[in-house]
Amino acid sequence: MVHLAIEGYLCMMYERKTKPNLNCGLDLIAEVLYGKWKIRLLWFIHEGNKRPSELQRKIPDASRRVLNMQLNELEKHDLVARKIYPVVPPKVEYSLTGFGQSLIPVIAVLGEWGDENQEKLKDLILKG
Repeated sequence: MVHLAIEGYLCMMYERKTKPNLNCGLDLIAEVLYGKWKIRLLWFIHEGNKRPSELQRKIPDASRRVLNMQLNELEKHDLVARKIYPVVPPKVEYSLTGFGQSLIPVIAVLGEWGDENQEKLKDLILKG
């Protein structure tokens, strides 16, 4: 386990036990977007919700800690950029990079597919 200090927080990051499979585009996408809230974070940042508190209000089921971890991973993968303003208390804003912006049409198509198949998906999910 690796300990990192990020913005005054001590974060525990787990080291990978196995190498990721990077031979296929779908595996690469999974490596970058795996995380319950990442696609929603990208979409909400795209819509103009840039502050962590705004993102927390848009995704109230997610803990602040998990959102921060996933935002850090999105930043590490060059999908979002974080800007810290030198004020007290510190003000942080996120924006999409060009690379992150290139995912928005893909996310939009996935969302449309989900909307079109909403009833079937709900039934399948609830069946467990």
